Amino acid sequence: MTKTLHHRACHLCEAICGLSIETEDQADGSRRILSIKGDALDSFSRGHICPKAVALQDIQNDPDRIRRPLRRAGDEWLPIDWDEAFALVAERLADIQARHGNDAVAVYQGNPSVHNYGLMTHSNYFLGLLKTRGRFSATSVDQLPHHLVSHQMYGHGLLIPIPDIDHTGFMLILGGNPLASNGSIMTVPDVEKRLKALQARAGRLVVVDPRRSETAAMADQHLFIRPGQDVALLLGLLSTLFEEGLGRASHLQVNGLEQVRAAVVGFTPESMSARCGIPAEVIRQLARDFAAAERAVCYGRMGVSTQAFGTLCQWLIQLINLVTGNLDQVGGVLCTEPAVDLVAATSGGHFNRWQSRVSGLPEYGGELPVAALAEEMLTSGEGQVRALVTVAGNPVLSTPNGRQLEQALDGLEFMVSIDLYINETTRYADLILPPTAPLEHDHYDTTFNLFAVRNVTRFNEAVLARPEGALHDWEIFVGLARAFAARTGMSLKPTLAPEQMIDLGLRAGPYGDRSGLQLSVARLREHPHGIDLGPLKPNLGGRLKTASGQVEAAPSLLLGDLARFAAQPLPDDGQLMLIGRRHVRSNNSWMHNYHRLVKGKPRHQLLMHPQDLEARGLTDGQRVKVRSRVGVIEVEVGASEDMMPGVVSLPHGWGHARPGVRLGIAREQPGSSVNDLTDERHLDALSGNAALNGVPVEVVAA
Repeated sequence: MTKTLHHRACHLCEAICGLSIETEDQADGSRRILSIKGDALDSFSRGHICPKAVALQDIQNDPDRIRRPLRRAGDEWLPIDWDEAFALVAERLADIQARHGNDAVAVYQGNPSVHNYGLMTHSNYFLGLLKTRGRFSATSVDQLPHHLVSHQMYGHGLLIPIPDIDHTGFMLILGGNPLASNGSIMTVPDVEKRLKALQARAGRLVVVDPRRSETAAMADQHLFIRPGQDVALLLGLLSTLFEEGLGRASHLQVNGLEQVRAAVVGFTPESMSARCGIPAEVIRQLARDFAAAERAVCYGRMGVSTQAFGTLCQWLIQLINLVTGNLDQVGGVLCTEPAVDLVAATSGGHFNRWQSRVSGLPEYGGELPVAALAEEMLTSGEGQVRALVTVAGNPVLSTPNGRQLEQALDGLEFMVSIDLYINETTRYADLILPPTAPLEHDHYDTTFNLFAVRNVTRFNEAVLARPEGALHDWEIFVGLARAFAARTGMSLKPTLAPEQMIDLGLRAGPYGDRSGLQLSVARLREHPHGIDLGPLKPNLGGRLKTASGQVEAAPSLLLGDLARFAAQPLPDDGQLMLIGRRHVRSNNSWMHNYHRLVKGKPRHQLLMHPQDLEARGLTDGQRVKVRSRVGVIEVEVGASEDMMPGVVSLPHGWGHARPGVRLGIAREQPGSSVNDLTDERHLDALSGNAALNGVPVEVVAA
C-alpha cells in the first residue's frame, strides 16, 4: 500500500495551524488516514496543533455524518437525489415568497461558514436571489461589536487592528481566553508559547475575567470583574489616561479626540469601581502601567462583546490603544495586509438602513441580530418568517433562548439545511443537503488571514477524494441557484469555482502580479507549508475608508450610548450572574460527537465559588436547577475557587439530549444548553448583539 504525506492547514478554528497528514492508499482505490500531526515546517504555527486537528479523521469517519441528501417524512429521513432536492427547495421557497413576500423566507448562517471558502464565495449566489431582509448569522452572537466599531472609526467593518503579540511588552486581555480559543479575531497559533515569550522578554500579561481562565492562570496579574461591567473598567482606564496626562500623540490623523476627553471626564476610577468590582487605585495603576510600557496592546474578545454594552467596550478598547500611541504601531495593534485583501476589494458596509419587524433592531451589513429570529417567526402579520434556510449552523444551541427558537422552528412551513448532521436545529428541517467533509475539498483562508498576527498565505489541497455523488458546498449553492432561477424566471450571472476566484484575488492583491512575489494559486501549490509574508506593519493611515480619511474617534452613535450606560443602576451584589466558558477540545456545538474530544472527566458542569455553594446549602457535585427569566435547566455543579464569588459559569454548545438528534457520542454525554437560560431580550441595544454574559440566574438544589 502506498503511503503519502500531505500538508495543509486545519480550518476548524481560527488558528489555521499547519498539518502533516499521512494517508495510505487502499485496494479499493480509497485513502485511509494514518496520522495527523503538526507541521514543523509551517512558519506560522511552528508544529503546534490542538486536539481538534487530530479529530479531523473522526469527522471524516463519523458514522453519524450525513453523506447524501435527506428528506424528512414524519420521524423518518429518506434519501433524495440532488436534482430533486434542488427542485423541491426552489418550488417551496418560491411559492412561500409568492404568497407572503420575499421576507417570509429567512436565512441563518453559522460560524463554520467562514471556515469553508466555498461558502464564502458562493453562498450568496443562491441566497442573494431570495432578496430577503431576513438575513441572520452567528456574527450577532459573537463579534458584531468589533465590526460595528471598525465601521464607525475606520470606515470598514473588517478593518480590525490585531494585537502584535510577538513584539509587544504589555498585553491587557479582557473577556478573552486564547489558550482555549486559539485566539479569536486574532489568528494566533501556538499562543501559549507566544505569551510565554512575551513574559520572557520582561513583558507583562494582565487578564481581566470573572473566572481564572487558562490564560488568566499564566498571567502576571489577574483581575476579577463583575460580568457585564467591563465598560466601567475601560472608562476608568481611559479617564485616568486623560486626567493624568498619560497619553502619547498618534502619527495618525484623528478626528474627535477632544470630544472623547470631555465625554469621559465623569467616569473616574472612583465612580466606576463600585460597578466593576475593582478598586479605584488598581484601575489607576493599571492605566499607568499600560501607558508606561514602550509597546502595549489592549485586546478584548467575546466576553466583552457579548454583554449589554459590548459595542461601547470595543470602542473604548480602540481608544485606549489610540490614546497611548499604540494604534498602528509595532508592538501595539496593527492591521494586516493579506494576500487576498477583502478590505480593499469590498465596500465599508452599512448600519441601520432597516430594522427588524417586531423589535426594531438595526441591521448591520445586510444582517439583522439573531436575537430577533424567533420572534420574527412567531409574530403573525405582514413579513412573518414562514421558511428558513440554515447554513452550517445550530442556532438552537448557539443563540439566546433556544427553547423559544425550537417552538418557532416547529411552526415553519418549510426549512432546508445545508449541514453535515441531524442536530438540535436541523432535526426540524424538511430537507438536509450535506456537503463534502473538510478533508475532501480544497480551501483558502480568506477570513482568518485578515486577522492573523503575521501576514501569511497558503492554499490547502484536498487530502481525500470526493466520494461518488457528493457535492462541495459551493456546488450545492450553484445547484440551488439554478433551480430557483429556473423556477422564478430570474437570470443568473456566470460563476467560477472558488479556486479560480482566489487565484484572481491573489493576482490582484498586494503580493500578486504587480509585486516580486507574483502570488497565484499555482505559486502557492509550490509551497505546501505556506508562505510567510512578513510581520504586520503600520498601514492604517493608508487603509482607512472613512469619508474624512481620518480615524473617527468620536462617532455620535458611540458617544450617545454613554448616557445609556450612565443611567444604569448599580449591580445587585446579591444576584448570581451567569457567564459562559470555552475549552480547547470544543468548537461551539458541533465537536461533541468525537470520542477523542469528549473522553475523560465531563467538562460541562456549572462552576460556582465554594462560598456561594455554602450560602445556598449546596455541595460540590450535586445536581442543581439553574433558573433565568426564560427557562430552567438541571446540571451538576462543581466547586471552583477560580470563579469570582457571585458568578457561575456554564460552557456553551451542550444540550444534546433533545429528541430526534442523531449524534450518538454526543447524546451519551449531553450536558445542558446554556442558551436555554440566555435571554433574547438581554442584548446590546446599540448593535443588537446578544448579551450572553451577565445573565441573572438563581441556583437551587434539584
